[in-house]
Amino acid sequence: MALKKQKKSSLLNTKRKLIAKLSPKSPISEQYRTIRTNIQFSSVDRPLRSLMITSSGPAEGKSTTTANLAVVFAQQGKKVLLTDADLRKPTVHYTFGMMNTVGLTNVLSKQTTLTEAIQSSDVDNLDILASGPIPPNPAELLSSGSMENFLANVYERYDIVLFDTPPVTAVTDAQVLANQCDGTILVISSGSTENEQAIKAKDLLEASKTKLIGVVLNNKKMNNSQYYYYYGSK
Repeated sequence: MALKKQKKSSLLNTKRKLIAKLSPKSPISEQYRTIRTNIQFSSVDRPLRSLMITSSGPAEGKSTTTANLAVVFAQQGKKVLLTDADLRKPTVHYTFGMMNTVGLTNVLSKQTTLTEAIQSSDVDNLDILASGPIPPNPAELLSSGSMENFLANVYERYDIVLFDTPPVTAVTDAQVLANQCDGTILVISSGSTENEQAIKAKDLLEASKTKLIGVVLNNKKMNNSQYYYYYGSK
């Protein structure tokens, strides 16, 4: 009985995280598609090839946002690679039910090839690169020459590469990676992210010379009338 409850809980948790895949017609999925459109309009002349998603602190929804954005970009027909660059507390492999024995850290340290490390997801056009074993020096790996080679290689294979990273105010990893990506999205959580933390995160990202595309407000409660009003249902 306990095992059944655990399995049911796990399925519900995955469904909540990957709503763009499992409930593509839901209002939340529509919001992710709106974010995708806004990202694409943010750089019309030079399409974004790499996008980093971070937050000011933990548990603000950056990993869920990253996974769902990867899904909606893939649903649009883009060839997408979702890379778990949170080398301290990786979660992407949990979200997609994959192994994390081989991943980004193995590729950067030249222990394996990119082809061997990439895993196919059950979403068309979406591949996953897990973090791999947790290294003692995440920031050094992300700022290495191997990271530059990695980006050059994935640009040859994919239309867009999304990076899930640690919170920007906690460690320097996100700042290190930010100036290597074409753009950055900051996720904040409605009702829990303090103003000072959000401002500090913005300042840190701007100091890294990244192109801060915008902010995603997560966990904002909306009633049905707010969503359907535009479509004239009331």
